[in-house]
Amino acid sequence: MTNTQLGVFLGFILGVAWVAFGFQSVLLGVILGAVGYFVGRVLDGQVDLQSYIQRYSRSPR
Repeated sequence: MTNTQLGVFLGFILGVAWVAFGFQSVLLGVILGAVGYFVGRVLDGQVDLQSYIQRYSRSPR
């Protein structure tokens, strides 16, 4: 399946969900899906949180 086909399929599914459940439900599902995707990437080791933690935990002097 190409990325174009995947995008069309995802758009179709989101459109059907929007009609069936309403905008707020679809938006919540998309947000929770994005959070789950990010957590999955962290657990797979594809995102290194240590660099972010060190960058933003430094106290300005």
